[in-house]
Amino acid sequence: MITWFIIGVTVVISYVAFQNHELANKLQFNAAQIIHRKEYYRLISHAFIHANWPHLVVNMMVLYFFGRNIESYFGYYFGNKATAYFLLLYFGGILASNIWSLIKNKNNYYYNAVGASGAVSAVLFATIFFQPWEPLYLFAILPIPGILFAFGYLFYSYHMSKKQKDNVAHDAHFLGAVFGFVFPILLKPELFDRFIDNLFSFL
Repeated sequence: MITWFIIGVTVVISYVAFQNHELANKLQFNAAQIIHRKEYYRLISHAFIHANWPHLVVNMMVLYFFGRNIESYFGYYFGNKATAYFLLLYFGGILASNIWSLIKNKNNYYYNAVGASGAVSAVLFATIFFQPWEPLYLFAILPIPGILFAFGYLFYSYHMSKKQKDNVAHDAHFLGAVFGFVFPILLKPELFDRFIDNLFSFL
């Protein structure tokens, strides 16, 4: 249910921000405003607004499909702590995904970012951690084993972050993904052995 709750809150706030540009400006990530004006809420609030409807829909669809998986895995391994840990994963993904942008753009008042992509990447990669060979469908058509998708995703995000030729925060995608993969291990280190067993299960 926590996945549905986050989706509902995000859709409502994003919709309101679509209509109210002043609100969108106040909520978006801006490292200079965070550092120099101490508007720390922007570290979280930017993940609840989006650039446009396609941006919102894609993020929420990915969260819907994989968030429910993580709820199940966390419920199995962590019991009544599952919801709290899911929230730590999601909000930790938001914070971790923008560490580099916060440092790099601390004096750049013109750099802004919005969207839940970092947190959604964390949820996606946590799912890959639990089921590395489960197929993910590239462009909703081509099935690719999760672990191979993960390597491709990280390589692409790193490469595009270096280029900086589009308006996408690829570094946030990369860092959010890494956080999501590591997070279950931080909670329960023995889960790494489970990952290794699953990884080599086809050999």
